[in-house]
Amino acid sequence: MAGRTSTLDATIRALGAEMAPWNDMDVAMALPGDMNAEHDAIREAVGMWDTSALTKIYVRGPDAEAAIDYLVTRDITKLYVGKSAYVPILQDNGHFCDDGFIFHLEEDVYLAVTSIGPTLELLQGWAKGRNVSVELNESLHMITLQGPNSAALLDSCTAMDIFSLRYCHQEKAALFGSERIISRTGYSGERGYEIFVPADGAVALWQQFMEQGKDYGLMPISFSGLEMVHIESGLMAYGAEATEENTPWEVNFGWAISRTKKDFRGREALFALEGKEKVKLRGLVAEHDSVVEHFAELRIGGEKLGFVTTPAYSKRLGQSLALVHIAPSAAEPGTRVELVGPTIQCPATVASIPFVDPKRQRMHAM
Repeated sequence: MAGRTSTLDATIRALGAEMAPWNDMDVAMALPGDMNAEHDAIREAVGMWDTSALTKIYVRGPDAEAAIDYLVTRDITKLYVGKSAYVPILQDNGHFCDDGFIFHLEEDVYLAVTSIGPTLELLQGWAKGRNVSVELNESLHMITLQGPNSAALLDSCTAMDIFSLRYCHQEKAALFGSERIISRTGYSGERGYEIFVPADGAVALWQQFMEQGKDYGLMPISFSGLEMVHIESGLMAYGAEATEENTPWEVNFGWAISRTKKDFRGREALFALEGKEKVKLRGLVAEHDSVVEHFAELRIGGEKLGFVTTPAYSKRLGQSLALVHIAPSAAEPGTRVELVGPTIQCPATVASIPFVDPKRQRMHAM
């Protein structure tokens, strides 16, 4: 049983959700009905889910910028108020230990929204003896809206000009009459938003979106429905595509590494590992009519050269897809491999990612 509980737990269970823990909080792993309808809602209309299981940490004070800047691989001095950034978070050995988004909310006030790693403990350790406070906020909840109709739906709920909010920016605005933080971020590859709401307002906001969203094709989304979208869009999940065994170089995140800032956790080790990648993150198209198996091996001539990290079957594309770790020698898109799982064996082809919208034009659209 999970130790943390979302205020939206009962509301989501009432939808008939199958719940299971993620980051010590029960989340909707599946909802009644067709998962492909959830997939279609995110791609064609708007999907909504509870993202409150993420870890939310406020960092405040004169040393807040320095605390965040040492924690992450990107140059936080460039992150102005109202801006956010995706960040890898590393161990001292240059390998991952977490990832997330940093939001610059006010002068000397940052919000770190992270995954399942030890970011809180790292920040607390750095903060000792310095002029900064680090506070885990379990009351702050997050509701995610993703899909091409998400902007129009939100625009109908607020006086704020939602269409002017750029990707990786956030603003405070009255939403159904109550001030909330609206961030143009999310985990879908589509245009989307994340709304930060105190626990005592989360249920009402969810219900208001459910009602207002009827005209926009809104559908609640489960982890299972989201997984197909995540794979099609080539979005890395910490704990699957990135683990403590991996460096950012291995999972296509060199773009999130500052080469000019003087120091960050794991910096020296990270640059020493550049060019020494053991694996590369790629896509895979399997010649099979259903989902292949997690951790299925990828072989060439009987030699194991990689494995499946996350698989899904895309009904929209009519393909069995997966994200994979594969040796650099076999990572060229178009390379033919043999997929060998406990019950499924089939030919497959290494592919570049994302599978859909390769230039990410939907996510970044103005």
